[in-house]
Amino acid sequence: MSNKNLIQIRQFCLYHEIENTFITELHNFGLIKIIIEEEDEYLEPEQLPAVEKMIRLHYDLKINLEGIDAIAHLLNKIEVLQQNLTASQNKLRLYEENTAE
Repeated sequence: MSNKNLIQIRQFCLYHEIENTFITELHNFGLIKIIIEEEDEYLEPEQLPAVEKMIRLHYDLKINLEGIDAIAHLLNKIEVLQQNLTASQNKLRLYEENTAE
């Protein structure tokens, strides 16, 4: 994988004025994936919104890592439920259109 599309964790932490250890802890909790290339650590761009949300939860709202883990789990569950609801609504709409004809 080319690191040109990856975000260097050191630079990310400097930009957000946070400790590198916070990103490491998020990784240890299984909340994010760290990519190691050429002895440097990177984040995938797709992870940025989630990581930035976790930064706000921790630094602005003072939520500890266990709390962030629980919140992330619940948010993922909500997202899955919303996808299931949308799929069910689409199936119902299709059924209603077919019976109306």
